[in-house]
Amino acid sequence: MRFVLTLSAMLASAGLVHAADPTAPSSAGNLSVQTVASGLEHPWSLAFLPDGRMLVTERPGRMRIVARNGQLSPALGGVPRVYAQSQAGLMDVLLARDFDRTHTIFVCYAEPFDFGGRIAVLRARLVDDETPKLDAVTTIFRQKGPVSRGLNIGCRMVQASDGNLFVTLGDHFAPSDLAQTLDNHIGKIVRITPDGTAPSDNPFVGKAGALAEIWACGLRNAEGLAFNPADGKLWEQEHGPRGGDEINIIEKGRNYGWPLVSYGVNYNGTAVGNGKATMEGVTDPLWHWTPSIAPSGMAFYTGDLIPAWKGSLFNGALKFELLSRLELKSDKVVKEERLLQNLHERIRDVRQGPDGALYLLTDNSSGRILRLAPAR
Repeated sequence: MRFVLTLSAMLASAGLVHAADPTAPSSAGNLSVQTVASGLEHPWSLAFLPDGRMLVTERPGRMRIVARNGQLSPALGGVPRVYAQSQAGLMDVLLARDFDRTHTIFVCYAEPFDFGGRIAVLRARLVDDETPKLDAVTTIFRQKGPVSRGLNIGCRMVQASDGNLFVTLGDHFAPSDLAQTLDNHIGKIVRITPDGTAPSDNPFVGKAGALAEIWACGLRNAEGLAFNPADGKLWEQEHGPRGGDEINIIEKGRNYGWPLVSYGVNYNGTAVGNGKATMEGVTDPLWHWTPSIAPSGMAFYTGDLIPAWKGSLFNGALKFELLSRLELKSDKVVKEERLLQNLHERIRDVRQGPDGALYLLTDNSSGRILRLAPAR
């Protein structure tokens, strides 16, 4: 409770919580939409440090620490050069579960390679002093498959309670049937140790012609990944083609169907695969958006600040410029509420803050960090 009061006081003293903040209607009452920080170039991911400051990535290749009063640090040193083209660049950032002791972080980014880019994951130590930087930077994973010069990059990460990392890897506009073969990382979710190796209990370890890191296949472009705190299941959200954005529960060794089936169609209007949405041997999504909202960023809400939303799943939307709240009953979506539609902002990431508010990143050349909380 002491931290909640401190953060609110800090925001108020910085002039970030005041009567002029815009409000938005919702099922939980009017919400205040507060600008915590601005001037970020296409911010992609946000992670809260233990003291409430925020570590934020900017897609062109910068990482900053954002103070609780919204002040931006200089760009951190030690960040590797990225392949910043189209939707690719410096993307997800994740604090290790033992961050308090080790100051370890993980970063997913597009690494320049062979006149294009490929997805890589690095481990580093955050040096948080007057000139913050990354130290002991080590690349622990590199995606195998065709070099990307386009979109559909995935690059969301979570760390399980056993320390292993799950990483989403998109199809890169590579031949889409690669998502169905196990000799590459295209259209896959991989499970790796903090050192980047494949755990021995991964589903395809020892299988001829299969990469040992693969955990699940048949995915398109997954830009949302989160564990459900209620039961520990791993949920994923991905872009479909034209229609058919999906939410899936990711399970060991499962095939999620791309490009054999989809609720959407190809960009030219032709059918995906056999033109059907389901087929035997493929795990069906538990929710889909048709037409596509272009989802990005995913967070389960567990806070007390907005009690009516406890247990809800939030997803940002790029194309439809909104925040989607999905009300859940067990593993089923029973209702969707679309929020912030009058804001006209592409929502790239969604996080729950330590104060129980929702924090959003807006994806544009002068992006903001927004705080969503009950209006006072």
